[in-house]
Amino acid sequence: MELCITNSTRILNLNSLNRTGLPLSVSLKNSTVEFMNQNYFNSQKLSSFSRQIHLYLHQPQFHRSPVRIFASSSSSVALGPEKDRLPADIEVTESPEPNSTVRLSVEVPEAVCKDSYKRVLNELMKQVKIPGFRPGKIPESVLVGFVGEQNVKKATVESILKRTLPHAMTSVTGRALRDSVRIVTKFSEMEKNYSSLNSLSYDVLVDVAPEVKWNPGNGYKNLKIVVEIDNDTAAQQAAEEELRRRHKSLGSLKIVTDRGLQVGDIAIVDISATTIDEDESNVQNIPDAETKGFHFDTEDGDKVLPGFLDSISGIQRGETKSFRLAFPESWRQEHLRGVQAQFTVECRELFYRDLPKLDDSLAGKLLPGCTTIEQVKETLLQKCREVEQTAKDQATDNAILDQLYKMVEIDIPQSLFEEQGRQLYGAQLLQMQAGMKLNEQQLAALSSPKAVKEFLENQRENITNVIKQNLAVGDIFKRENLQFSTEDLVKEVENSIAELKQQKQEYDEDRVREQVIDILEGAKVLEWLREHAEIQYITR
Repeated sequence: MELCITNSTRILNLNSLNRTGLPLSVSLKNSTVEFMNQNYFNSQKLSSFSRQIHLYLHQPQFHRSPVRIFASSSSSVALGPEKDRLPADIEVTESPEPNSTVRLSVEVPEAVCKDSYKRVLNELMKQVKIPGFRPGKIPESVLVGFVGEQNVKKATVESILKRTLPHAMTSVTGRALRDSVRIVTKFSEMEKNYSSLNSLSYDVLVDVAPEVKWNPGNGYKNLKIVVEIDNDTAAQQAAEEELRRRHKSLGSLKIVTDRGLQVGDIAIVDISATTIDEDESNVQNIPDAETKGFHFDTEDGDKVLPGFLDSISGIQRGETKSFRLAFPESWRQEHLRGVQAQFTVECRELFYRDLPKLDDSLAGKLLPGCTTIEQVKETLLQKCREVEQTAKDQATDNAILDQLYKMVEIDIPQSLFEEQGRQLYGAQLLQMQAGMKLNEQQLAALSSPKAVKEFLENQRENITNVIKQNLAVGDIFKRENLQFSTEDLVKEVENSIAELKQQKQEYDEDRVREQVIDILEGAKVLEWLREHAEIQYITR
């Protein structure tokens, strides 16, 4: 039944700077913010389709003065496989590209190529068996002819790349983003280059940690936030509604036989609706407003279409009423806003609640541990006030986070955009799976490269804003030298792992630890910003 009004939910994601571990999500619902530990998104549930995505956005190149670097054969590299010593230095030219990408142009000298060629031959000697020759004693010409000259060239080029890439990456150690390195020179071109010159050159693109530029500079230190909150009576009203709900749950329903519908009753109704048009031939049914056997609680009359309750007031069992109503301009379904409709409602059953007297004898049933109705009221009011304060704090965090991404300028790498987009899409897919129990065919269709690509394209602005927000938070944590205790870290890691074990989820302890660090860093940044921001609260 689409007559009921509900609130929408949007999901944001918050990671600290330079981390590509699991997401720290922020769920904003009814103007609230809450941190959720979603450890499994990256390491488990996303793995089935994230590997299928190889989207590289080819941006137009621009040129600046290149930085020339000579990678020594004795230098160390933190990225990629362990380096072996090269017989000569390779030459690497670094130049900037758009989207926080660096191009490394690598020149491999003849000495390195010859050495790699010898290594390939030595390895082939160990593996190839040719009749008439002892292992390791096969002439080079015979070995190359047996394996094939083209195959030997391919193996040599692969060996050169494997040996030299770690050296070439030296200049971006500590800056390169995980899984963002790609060799952009075609393999066929490298083969041709090697064959003609007995040397090799190739280009590598690697995404690096983007720089966070604040506009205005250090603007986060002077945030001015306006936060909308409920009025002062909201907690009292919520406590009273909760008491009524609990009281009603103790009652029983009885059939109304001698009167029509009153406030407090429950009616079982069939509802149909059509559009109103002067041209009767153009009248259309409104499927979204039609239902059979709808349980209409008159105490929830403010949650349905305005005027609906008044229009059926007094209706009796077996009676049908027809009336006109207009959908308000604020109606959540856009295609119904402002539509004039003719409703027909048939009352199939009518019940009233037979409630026990609200006195101290019900206190323990209304709220275990309470002995008086007054104690029940006070306890419920206290709980509602705690919820209200939590909502206020969360609304404040929400307002702060919404400010941050608007204050930073960041050249976002494509690999980071795709990783963040996959995490958001994975979260959405998991929610769908939990709510709809998708079958394998549906899940496969939704997790296909095409579906993921469409999500990335459609949600580009949202994903970009989330990344800006994440990096802004991480930058503030570093700038302000914020810290959290080792005790908190250990405790939260243990809790997260215990939760994953309970859910029978596989996990990587290092990734869980990264996730927890992100959560703790985000919490510390929000705490610091709340203390330093100028916050104004206004009631709705």
